Amino acid sequence: LVGTHAVIQQDVELPALGLAVVDEQHRFGVRQRGRTLTGGEDGVPPHLLVMSATPIPRSLALTLCGDLDLSLIDELPAGRTPIETRLVPPKGLGEVHAAIRAEAAAGRRTYVVYPVIEETEGQDLKAAQSEYERLAAGPLAGLRVGLLHGRLKPAEKARAMEAFATGELQVLVATTVVEVGLDVPEATVMVIHHPDRFGLAQLHQLRGRVGRGAHASRCWLAPEGWLPDETLERLRLFCRTHDGFLLAEEDLRRRGPGDVLGVRQHGAPSFRLANPLRDGDLVEACREDVDALIAADPALEDPAHAPLARALARDHGRILAAAVG
Repeated sequence: LVGTHAVIQQDVELPALGLAVVDEQHRFGVRQRGRTLTGGEDGVPPHLLVMSATPIPRSLALTLCGDLDLSLIDELPAGRTPIETRLVPPKGLGEVHAAIRAEAAAGRRTYVVYPVIEETEGQDLKAAQSEYERLAAGPLAGLRVGLLHGRLKPAEKARAMEAFATGELQVLVATTVVEVGLDVPEATVMVIHHPDRFGLAQLHQLRGRVGRGAHASRCWLAPEGWLPDETLERLRLFCRTHDGFLLAEEDLRRRGPGDVLGVRQHGAPSFRLANPLRDGDLVEACREDVDALIAADPALEDPAHAPLARALARDHGRILAAAVG
């Protein structure tokens, strides 16, 4: 069974589920992914494989803490080359538009991404709808420009994606709806406006929409106005590396691991005794001790383990009860 979020709703029962594969793992919530573990036969949870080019902080922390086994693909598919990525100031957009025209003349295609669909009062952000109209009538006049965002009807979205894939459209102005699911080898340029409004994982996913063929590809980040030093450094890091796992580690460092016993996918954990990035050896040693303890006394009935049992009940009793139930 292949499906979307709809196959893991509470009213869907899969009693003989033996293997669940969650692709683009960062697009699912903790509870949604947890439901994939409740459909096993005879109460036995199914095997679970989660995949992502950029793990969210909580999942990376679980991996580093030993709660998830890791398989890492650290090379590009055959025939692909790294994507040139750089920051472009507002005065450099003329160069970007000229490059888009040159790529279109060569039979290749461009994504132009904005963080919002429409302009709103109080937000100084360029929007996909108005910029689509401006680009089609101005800097990109004469090119076949289309629009794609989440408010379009399903048939309209499908039509826009098909037109871009076949070359009927040369430029696709869009929101992050293009983040996953589009595979167009002829797409060689990605322009991301207001990149400071996106997380590292989103930026990496958007960049991954180009460079899927044999042609050299480029990703341009087009911020507007002044940005804090920390934001600039984050964007410069993104320009320097194409390694999604390194970007995920940076996301973990900046945003925190979330709650590995709860549902928060980033932020400070409820307690922290070690840094999963820095203290990997210590975390692994603790993991081995925990495995040995659970094997010997899974219910913590030994009087020597009473303080630990009380601490777990006090701090995490609700979560543990839900897991057992």
